[in-house]
Amino acid sequence: MSPSPTSERVRAIDWLRGIAVLFMIQCHALVLLRPDLRQSETTKFLLKMDGLVAPAFLFSAGFALALLLVRSAPSGKHGERLGRNLRRALQVLGVATLVNWMWFPLFREPRWLARMDILHCVGLSLLIVLPIAAALASWPRVLRGVALALALVTFFLSPLGEAVRGPWAYVLNKTTGAVFPLLPWLGFTWLGAYAGAVAGERGRAGLVRALLFLIGLGLVASFAAEPLRDLYPPHNFFVTNPSNAADRWLWVCIVLLGLVGLEWRTASSAPPSRVRRFVETFGTSSMSAYFFHEALLYFRVFGFSFEKVWGNRSGWVQYALLTGVLIGLTYGLCLALDRIQSAVRQGVRLLVENLPGSFGEKFARPR
Repeated sequence: MSPSPTSERVRAIDWLRGIAVLFMIQCHALVLLRPDLRQSETTKFLLKMDGLVAPAFLFSAGFALALLLVRSAPSGKHGERLGRNLRRALQVLGVATLVNWMWFPLFREPRWLARMDILHCVGLSLLIVLPIAAALASWPRVLRGVALALALVTFFLSPLGEAVRGPWAYVLNKTTGAVFPLLPWLGFTWLGAYAGAVAGERGRAGLVRALLFLIGLGLVASFAAEPLRDLYPPHNFFVTNPSNAADRWLWVCIVLLGLVGLEWRTASSAPPSRVRRFVETFGTSSMSAYFFHEALLYFRVFGFSFEKVWGNRSGWVQYALLTGVLIGLTYGLCLALDRIQSAVRQGVRLLVENLPGSFGEKFARPR
């Protein structure tokens, strides 16, 4: 029996994450370029494109969380899904700390533990969204209304958050060195939760309508750039202004809408192409891809890293070749880690199934 429209896997969100991973690696590899080339118009164009990577990751995280919670509510697996989402958020924060350790002397200067980068933002955003999404998962219409309202509130408060000082500044703005503070980036996770709740209740057709609505809303806010600029005290317009956030979610939703259309036209029974498998691997292993490419790019093993050997020295051709190599190595490491994890899970399952008595039977029983 074919799955119902509301239980179908939304592969388009995996494709969005996978494409975001590729752009992320390309963006970080810009450190390999010569300084004069990093000031070129080409680099500026690439950075504009790369400005959609973080919103895409945060939107996808909120989408997946709400989608799975809404779907699990009628089946009685709500508590199990809640636990998985909580573990996932904690794993993201754990990897975020590991990446900070690669960059900074955490043992000598523990203050760097509080430095907010993209993984910290994703992890904290998930922890903030999770309790509300879990509480309202049985009422998806209420959840999507609350999520949309909280997204808009987050974006409209973001310019005012620049004035926050003290402990809250570590997570709300950039004054303490945070790269991705919660304002405005948490708003994209709430928008993703809105779209995920719609998809969980209404399926792919509902998702299309939700994305069209967000695109329309983004266009309105984008055209209101001047009034929104004048509404606030002086602020970093291209980071915290709601109009700038609208530009970002507008393009993320346009890309996702195109991917949903592509998924709609692709026969689910047909074997996936190599390109699709490649993109989906990055989409389903985005956290691993983040860690591995950062380690290859910056972390020196026996004195080698991409940045150490080729940083600030590459022309465009060499940069393109090295970026391709970096993507390939990251892909290989993600595949290897996935196979290791699968082997470990299979080994644990076999071990448990062969335990004597009722203990092994209890854990071997299908769930």
